[in-house]
Amino acid sequence: MQLRNHHGLSASQLLVAGLALTNSGFAIPVEDSPRQYLLAGLDLPKKYSEKSKSPYTPGFRDPYDRAVDAVGEELDPLPYRNGLGTSVLGPWNRERSRQSPDLVRPPSTDHGNLQNMRWSFADSHIRIEEGGWTRQTTVRELGTSVELAAVNMRLDTGVIRELHWHKEAEWAFVLDGEVRVTAIDYEGGNFIDDLKRGDLWYFPSGVPHSLQGLGENGTEFLLIFDDGNFSEESTFILSDWLAHTPKSVVAKNFNLAPEVFAHLPEKEKYIFQGSQPGSIDEEKPTGKNVKKSKQNFVHRMLDQEPHLTSGGEVRITDSKNFPVSKTVAAAHVIIQPGALREMHWHPNADEWNFFLKGRARITIFASEGTARTFDYVPGDVGIVPRNMGHFVENIGDEPIEMLEVFRADEFRDFSLFQWMGETPKKMVVDHLFKDDPENGEIFWNKVKNAEKDEVTLPDSGNEVESEQREL
Repeated sequence: MQLRNHHGLSASQLLVAGLALTNSGFAIPVEDSPRQYLLAGLDLPKKYSEKSKSPYTPGFRDPYDRAVDAVGEELDPLPYRNGLGTSVLGPWNRERSRQSPDLVRPPSTDHGNLQNMRWSFADSHIRIEEGGWTRQTTVRELGTSVELAAVNMRLDTGVIRELHWHKEAEWAFVLDGEVRVTAIDYEGGNFIDDLKRGDLWYFPSGVPHSLQGLGENGTEFLLIFDDGNFSEESTFILSDWLAHTPKSVVAKNFNLAPEVFAHLPEKEKYIFQGSQPGSIDEEKPTGKNVKKSKQNFVHRMLDQEPHLTSGGEVRITDSKNFPVSKTVAAAHVIIQPGALREMHWHPNADEWNFFLKGRARITIFASEGTARTFDYVPGDVGIVPRNMGHFVENIGDEPIEMLEVFRADEFRDFSLFQWMGETPKKMVVDHLFKDDPENGEIFWNKVKNAEKDEVTLPDSGNEVESEQREL
């Protein structure tokens, strides 16, 4: 049965009429895409049937499962692969399919069932407060995020995330702007510092602290908690505690008359507009028994000298160079266009990814012949369970900037390339090239130096010839 509009015309009649009017010089809105032509039962125009235009056509062939940048090339992904598949007739979310082209048309190497490993913060509920907002990604939003949870928070200038503490440790990366952090340590020493983009802080479990936006536009940051079941609603908040404590007890605790506390907040303030602070020297406590913390709760991650690779750069921050961070380790990674975060795995923790820039695809190998590919854009969260092999491929035309975060005290990974080079030649060749000694020799000559190149950019001469992709 064909759907018809209120004039009784079918979809194919409307499209034909629209195209005819367009060719006659009349401009009417017509959705011109491969899917719409196929829905209407029409042949694809030449521009969509040419080899170089779209890989999402019935006759397209690619035996090597190359990545497709559906967002950058403004393509409309459809489930066609190497002569299999057909068009979609039902409802279709074009933007979602463009952001996840490898779910619409998975590589031929994908197989079996694997839980979802992708979530977008755009799908997280936002809590809006005075001068700020917050949203979270926990195990409730992303079922595979069992080891870590995350909160994305924005504070305008002068706005305060009120004095509070958590059961979980808190690690943070400043996404933009400037922020002031305050805390006291386990010995009662106070800590104050101002941070900028790319800086980190870490507060161990139970350490009380506050956050305040500075500068012209305040701040936005990513918070990581070392338990996937964390909830931002379960925070221990100063105003909430006092509102639920008898005023006689509050008065006795501070050795003041109860009337002093007559106008305390009746409920939590959470995020609220505060006064513009002065410099740290102007604001730091100066009482007789005040003491400065011996702990350093912050780290300048992007000020680290990067480890340069053939296809990008890596900065690693863990307890080796940020001693207070005992439960969270992280890497800041840049992957240039065409480059690959090499095939590897992590033996000590799940990998929790956050994408700041660029477009990526990751295939996760889960053993037992199971693999699945996911695509990521800015604002997305990705999970790779510990010991599962994977890569991160830049499929776009701009560098990827991403965070790899782990519930661990140290960053650890195994490189497939390095492993091959550190293994006896006959063992490697017998495994992979038993019946192909010529290519086995080529492979061994490439890996024998066991060079670990965390973000690798393939030699242009080694790219598979484009004529292998044919209709």
